[in-house]
Order: sequence, then C-alpha cells, then structure tokens
Amino acid sequence: MSSSHTSERRYQSGFGNEYATEAVAGALPQGRNSPQRAPFDLYPELISGSAFTAPRHENRRSWLYRRQPSVVAGRYQPYAQPHWHTGGDRAIAVPPEPMRWHPSPLPANLADIDFVDGVHTMCANGDADAQQGVAAHIYMAGRSMERRAFVNADGEILFVPQQGRVVITSEMGVLEIKPGEIALVPRGVVFKVALPDGPSRGYLCENYGAQFRLPELGPIGSNGLANARDFQAPVAAYEHAEQDGKVAYELVKKFGGRFWTAPTSHSPFNVVAWHGNLSPVKYDTANFMTIGSISFDHPDPSIFTVLTSPSDTPGTANCDFVIFPPRWLVMEDTFRPPWYHRNVMSEFMGLVYGEYDAKPGGFKPGGASLHNAMVPHGPDEEAFDKASHADLKPQKLDNTLAFMFESRYRFIPTASALHSPSLDTDYADCWAGLKDQFKT
Repeated sequence: MSSSHTSERRYQSGFGNEYATEAVAGALPQGRNSPQRAPFDLYPELISGSAFTAPRHENRRSWLYRRQPSVVAGRYQPYAQPHWHTGGDRAIAVPPEPMRWHPSPLPANLADIDFVDGVHTMCANGDADAQQGVAAHIYMAGRSMERRAFVNADGEILFVPQQGRVVITSEMGVLEIKPGEIALVPRGVVFKVALPDGPSRGYLCENYGAQFRLPELGPIGSNGLANARDFQAPVAAYEHAEQDGKVAYELVKKFGGRFWTAPTSHSPFNVVAWHGNLSPVKYDTANFMTIGSISFDHPDPSIFTVLTSPSDTPGTANCDFVIFPPRWLVMEDTFRPPWYHRNVMSEFMGLVYGEYDAKPGGFKPGGASLHNAMVPHGPDEEAFDKASHADLKPQKLDNTLAFMFESRYRFIPTASALHSPSLDTDYADCWAGLKDQFKT
C-alpha cells in the first residue's frame, strides 16, 4: 500500500462512477462478480451502500476482492469514546438564539490522541437508527492511527480539514486531503487516518440520512457548481501485516451510537482489487464553479451547494453541504453580504481560513456558529455599516473558505458544547448597535 508520505498519488475520476481498479493485474474477475474461485484465491465480498432494490440511479455497491474477508475478526468489547454523541438529546434545553464558538485550543496531550479519540460532537439532530439527521463534530488529533482502524455503521462521514493534511487509508485505497479539500467516506467502509503534518484539526459531518449526492442543477443547466469529473476516488492498494495469529489491527466500530473494539490478525486494508460505485471520494473546493448575481440582489445560498442529502420532502434537505469560496461580487445597487433572515432550515457554520464577509471580526478559522430554524441572524453591525456605504465597484472576496451544514432538523448542541469555555457568550452583542434609522 502507498506510504502516507507519498507526494504523487493516483486517483480515479468521477462521482458515483462504475469504478474498476486492481493493485495486481488480473485480480478482478471478468464476466461475473463471484466466480467459484476468484483470481489469486481472493475472497469476493460485497459492500452495499443502499438497499438491493433501490432505484438504479440511487443504488450504491462495490465488490471487493480481498486476502481475507472482513468477517474474520475477534469478539467485540465495549470501547469508551465519551465525546462522540449520536443524534440529538431532546432533553437538552436549547435557547432560540444565535450561538457561536471560538476555536477550541488543542489539548496539551494531543500527541497521544488519534482521530477516533479526538472527535468531539458540537451538535446533532435526528436518529441514526431511523436513518435521518446529521451530527456536526470537531476533530483534534496529534497522532496517526497506525495499527488502528475505524468503521462507522451509523452514517457516512464528510471530512472538512482546517489545520493539517489528512491521509485516509480505506479498504478501497488511499486519499490525501488538505485544508480547502474535502473527503467523503461511505457508511460501513473501514478506514484509518494519518497526520503527515502533525497536529490536525477540522470539522466532520456525520450523515445518518440518505447518502450525499450532487444537487440537481435545474435552470443552471448541465454544468456548474461541483462537477462530477473533479471528484477523485482511490485506486486499489493493499498492505502487508502480521499473520500467524498475531494481532495486526485493533478495529473500532461505531454501531447504534455506541463504540466497540475487536482485535484482528490481519490488516482490514487487504483489498487487492475492487469494482463498483460505492467508494470514498475527495474534492478540491478550488474547482467549485461559483454561480452568482451579475445584476442586483444577493441570491439564495443554495447556489453554493456542493453535496446534498435529500429527505422525504422534495427540495427540503436532510443535509446540504454548502461552501462560500473566493468569488467576485459585482451586483449594482445591492447590499452585497447576506441579508437578515429567519430560515426554516438550521445552519451549522465553520470557517476553514480567511474571513467570513458577514462577520469579519468575531468569526475565526476553526470556530463554529449555530443558527437554528427561525432564529434571526445576519451581518453584524460593522459588516452592515460597511456594506451600506461601500463604493459598489467589482470586489473580489479572496483567501476565504467558509462552509455550512444545513439541515431541515433542529440542531441540539451537546451539554459539553453548551458549557464549553469556547462558547462566545457575547455573540448576540454584535447586533446590539443596530439602531432604528427610520426617517420620514
């Protein structure tokens, strides 16, 4: 398997493609998925990301050809990860007001913390068993996982790194992402995380609902936003690990909101070849084709949607992943930042780098904000005053990347988030200076 320090990696192109890749020539069976004896005496194994009878355009599955099947593992024992929560705790009273958190300081013992132990839930909604809703997490880690692997049976995971590169080794191969890039790991796919730059921090969206997909483009037409060709999937790779009964890996599994651990005598990353349309993918947000107004008014933020997880209500998402990347503002006679609004959707927001134009001072990279359904929010006093009197020349918003996990369900912060020293208890004061300016 490729080293985590490899600078040039090979990828396959596309989103939800029928990929086919082999690390050893001839390892993929031809003409059938499960021959009586697979090439090189590999074990065929199917991983399904959707029900067998899901419509063809929504059906996701891949066939893996591996040295040992994933059923070969020791017995599971409970594992403690007290900071990672599943679903919203409806017993927690959440005030109907805007909330914001400053970046959490990296813990003093970060060198001892890997990705699995470094995830802290900020807020969540829905129910993983009901397959609806999402959770928003912050991860802070200082150690690569090495001989530990993780599999999430509750949902897919969207990585949004904010500090430091992340190398994701999965059953299907290796993805490397840096701040400004994202990665999506499907539910049930085993992976581990390496940190080639040392201490690392970022955001996660754990999606319990319908799988993320590219949004429909409607009147935008056949091109624009995130184009499928810019997504990249890994090529097959496998690693050698101890055999002969020695413990090669610790496998940590999230299942029904609880964590479990089991030893394995082999590497879970032993897939020599695979084909199908269920795979981890990465995407560079610099390739996002931004759509915007070239006449007047600030358009709805839905034009910044990279991926969407639909719900059973058409046009109302279980979760939208939205980015606010560098872009030109050219609208005439227009208040260019976002307007003041109350939205039926709930918004968890993070900042990867730079400044967010509606909160230029108080919103820091690595921080987060939460504006739940029907909670009023918008530009702070400084941003409103500046935009109201700006000379409306073409303006480039550069060196900035903010994002949003937007959901139809109310986000419920965890108790630890509500009592965190990083909670900005003065956040609402940023609007206090907005005076009544009505003149007749």
